[in-house]
Amino acid sequence: MTAARSGPAFSVHDIPFSTRGSWFGISPVLAERTRAEDLHLVSHQNGMHAVLSLVPLDPATGERAKTRVEAAPGLLTWTGAAGRVDLAFESPDTVRLRGAGLPLRISAAARTLTPFSGTYFYREPAADAYVFTSYETGRRYRVTVLSGSAAAVSGSQMLGSGERGVSVTAGTGASWEAAVEELDSARLPYTSSQTFDAVVAAAEHAFAAFVDAVAPWRSQATPAASLAAYVIWSATVRPAGLVTRPAVLMSKHWMDKVWSWDHCFNALALAPGAPALAWDQFCLPFDHQDETGALPDSVTHSEVLHNFVKPPIHGWTLSHLRSRLPEPIGRSELAKIYGRLARWTDFWLTARRAPGAALPHYQHGNDSGWDNATTFDPERVVVTADLAAFLILQLHELARLAAELDLPDQARRWARTAAATQAAMLDELWTPERFVTRGVDSAATWGSSSLLDLMPIALGEHLPEHIRKTLADRIETHLTPYGLATEHPTSPHYRADGYWRGPIWAPATVLIEDGLRRAGHHRLADEISARFRALCETHGFAENFDALAGTGLRDRAYTWTASSYLLLAEAHARRDSR
Repeated sequence: MTAARSGPAFSVHDIPFSTRGSWFGISPVLAERTRAEDLHLVSHQNGMHAVLSLVPLDPATGERAKTRVEAAPGLLTWTGAAGRVDLAFESPDTVRLRGAGLPLRISAAARTLTPFSGTYFYREPAADAYVFTSYETGRRYRVTVLSGSAAAVSGSQMLGSGERGVSVTAGTGASWEAAVEELDSARLPYTSSQTFDAVVAAAEHAFAAFVDAVAPWRSQATPAASLAAYVIWSATVRPAGLVTRPAVLMSKHWMDKVWSWDHCFNALALAPGAPALAWDQFCLPFDHQDETGALPDSVTHSEVLHNFVKPPIHGWTLSHLRSRLPEPIGRSELAKIYGRLARWTDFWLTARRAPGAALPHYQHGNDSGWDNATTFDPERVVVTADLAAFLILQLHELARLAAELDLPDQARRWARTAAATQAAMLDELWTPERFVTRGVDSAATWGSSSLLDLMPIALGEHLPEHIRKTLADRIETHLTPYGLATEHPTSPHYRADGYWRGPIWAPATVLIEDGLRRAGHHRLADEISARFRALCETHGFAENFDALAGTGLRDRAYTWTASSYLLLAEAHARRDSR
């Protein structure tokens, strides 16, 4: 068995093994805070569901073999004393398996079963294959033995509880091969003319082409760039269900959605090298825009949620995205996105402004993306400076778009609204030392130790100089050896794993770094970029990080973290090359 290995090695305990376009991955992570001893085929259709367990067996005892698992973009391998098992993606819905010395047990994932839940298992004589039908995913998983033999078949046609599965094995000194397919509908029996080594080579080539496109600038000075690209590549799914376009999920762990601000960072990272995929990322939530103009909170295979929204960073994103795309957006597409962005902005100016109010409000911390930030402790329905700042940037972008589209009256209207919103923000929320938050019902104002209060630095050059400096000075006090703590480390509310009450997050880092640069504070921006890049290079691409220890927290394969690393690493590489 001579399959090649290339690309960055990674631990499947942190990053699922998958491929671009696939709705499943191979991982021991079965749910949030749930890890199995064995690797599983975990599908993200109709939710996150562990479907099949994959267990190499000791040929002498028939029990679980002690193995070492290694993974790189094209190949996953179990290696034990008696032999090895290899797995590679032949296509987004099919994996190929090959073993020598070790049989592999493929079983329905353990769960309490009833006749109408879990997995039904049977041998399909027309295809000479074994089929697992999953009630949870609504898909079938077909195992075809290509060489070797099926053994220890159990639970065929059984209802209710009980172990069900099949082992693939071969005689002494021989090897076996099999294919496992995720079937959305009926399909003819499996056939393939590709050798296993050719499957691995094709997968490695596909990833190599992707990383060369999205990170051609990478070097020894950006050692995590290839792995960051793999996190994004492997978390990309093909259109299916309610996902209208090729989509980069936040993760192929349990954070398997597209949230309506997370997608912005993925779009920006992909823009120069994968412009079509980048544009799809930006547009996907707009495909589900409601009649008020609101974007959904999140989109996934079988669910679109509108119970919250996310902050209007889309004008900021579109401005940067247009400068990063290799070709200008065509006029018809520009007009379409202008209309969608205008409706999203009007939502904030109408549905989210109280009668007589100049500034919009959040209804909950979730609307800001900073779910439990201490800014929201006194009240939840609040007017905040970060929301006003993002809306101002969006209004500026709408004014530019309207001018380009020969809509001068609309351009002037957006520019006037931007100026009026900024004047109101400074008048109502700025004190001599800080921005404050105001309760909509109580009209009380307060400050907090949250970095969210400092996010208006995103306005950059639009802010008066004394406000830029004050914000920059306060931001610097949040800077730990690893990056920007979202709650000040001296705060009594600081929590090491407190979600938005302490840990370092990628989106806050990118937005603040960009705002500081545009505000002229390059030294601090450089330091924030350097510390975040070093954090990712040491601790990977977690959902967030302990601000004082640097360790990754929560979901360990988060695409907006990987994208944020690529954005900052690329910008640093280009500055160094000047």
